[in-house]
Amino acid sequence: MGVDLARVEKFRRMPIDGQSLKRLIDAGLTWLRTNQQIVNALNVFPVPDGDTGTNMVLTLQAAWNEVKDSGVHNLSDMAAMVSKGALMGARGNSGVITSQILRGFSRGVHEKATLDKEALVKAFGEARDTAYKGVVRPVEGTILTVIKEVAIATEAALGSAKDAIEILEVAVKAADEAVKRTPELLPVLKQAGVVDSGGKGLFFILEGMLRHVYGESLETPTMSVQSLSAMNFQDAMEEVEEGQDYEIVVDFVPTGELDLISFYGRLEEMGTSIQVGEGEGMYRMHIHVPTEKRYEPIDYVMGIGTVTKVAIENLLAQMDDIQKASKLQFATVEPGQIAVVVVSPGTGLSRIFASLGVAAIVPGGQTMNPSTQDILNSFENLPTDKVIILPNNKNIILAANQAKEVTVKQVAVVPTRNVPQGLAAMLSLIPDGELEAVAEKMTKAMSNVKTGEITVATRTVDIDGVSVKDGQVIALLDGKLVVSAESVEQGVMELLEKANAAESELVTLFYGEGMTHAEANRIKDVVGKKYSHLEIEVQEGGQPHYQFVISIE
Repeated sequence: MGVDLARVEKFRRMPIDGQSLKRLIDAGLTWLRTNQQIVNALNVFPVPDGDTGTNMVLTLQAAWNEVKDSGVHNLSDMAAMVSKGALMGARGNSGVITSQILRGFSRGVHEKATLDKEALVKAFGEARDTAYKGVVRPVEGTILTVIKEVAIATEAALGSAKDAIEILEVAVKAADEAVKRTPELLPVLKQAGVVDSGGKGLFFILEGMLRHVYGESLETPTMSVQSLSAMNFQDAMEEVEEGQDYEIVVDFVPTGELDLISFYGRLEEMGTSIQVGEGEGMYRMHIHVPTEKRYEPIDYVMGIGTVTKVAIENLLAQMDDIQKASKLQFATVEPGQIAVVVVSPGTGLSRIFASLGVAAIVPGGQTMNPSTQDILNSFENLPTDKVIILPNNKNIILAANQAKEVTVKQVAVVPTRNVPQGLAAMLSLIPDGELEAVAEKMTKAMSNVKTGEITVATRTVDIDGVSVKDGQVIALLDGKLVVSAESVEQGVMELLEKANAAESELVTLFYGEGMTHAEANRIKDVVGKKYSHLEIEVQEGGQPHYQFVISIE
């Protein structure tokens, strides 16, 4: 790091108050956002739903939104505001744990007007303890391990460190080393050849704070180029910033070797949400820009290579389409009845849930995890105090439980990990029943269904005994990678064999937004020829990234 020593000395002489903490949060958020796609790419399974970076950015953004206009100088008060914003804005497991880390940090500096080295060490210790308590079954080799190692290292350094800045330096070094060791603690990471994504995100937050102290740039990312199949524009829609009116995607072949630092730097002058992908010598560039700059990225890329394809989308029109999508008729809930709130990743699936009697739907799923506040908003104004939440995604369960903790209503979370489990649970709903008894019955119903998912691999990897090449069709059965295939049809057929479909009665194919009804019906016919005894249904799901979500009962 190129350290501005005069700047550091100036920081050493200044009291670290609430406004200083606010600037550090902003720096951590900025550096995390700059490296967001690096964190997203650290996905164990080679599926196009890496969203840890996005969830952590949106969680920290919610914390920043809570304090950005505050003139509070008291450290304790500012930390409490940061904690509140993160708590309500938490998305996904990584975001919820990040919010718990910030909650613990706030506890550690309670009633402190300024931050000294003792208070910072105590805050890291409280952050560790709160994060671990917030998870029912803590797993080592994750973000939890990273905050634990930070707490241990800073406590050990307390005697020799002369101020809070030295403690922060120790914290960043400890986080970096802990992230590198995560594959040794969690075998699935070692098998996949990645480090833990949440831990890496926490490292970037702490490093961003230190880079702010050092006077280093927070805008130039640690350079990365994704594979083309790993590029994910869905989460970019989560962060459409004011004034960014158009989405530009350009495929090109550079004339010579692409200078990534220069390339990123030039694009940052034009817009936001920059992503770069590469495959077999061809590059794909994604960016959001204001109306007056919508042609600049294209002109720039034409100057450094041969453009093969250009796509321009009006972001505001896309957002309007999303908001207008399918006006649904929800179940009318009377006071004292049970209202069910579900998280749904597609318009077709939302229609099915609505037909089964849900009272509210929260849009979300892979790559678009709703926040604690989103879930809370869905049921706070319903005319009953009895609510059941179906997260329908393992990465949303923690946020659902956090919503349960901050409401005065009686809430039960049925821990559905996918859509078929959610649909099976809905069939056991008794609106006039006792909340706990109905929730228990719905939880038991989850075990009656197996879930298959068909998507495209985002990288080459050997995992769970399956060899996968980037771009291949892959199949997951109840969250485990079981098949790599050369076509969607082959993937579906081999998945059904792995699921012992011959012993089942009903298979439902929910086709995604990239699949036509005609093609889904063709694959249904192929399945029917092999499994003539099965009842086979085809339903529009509308989910992104997954050609099929398959329910096997």
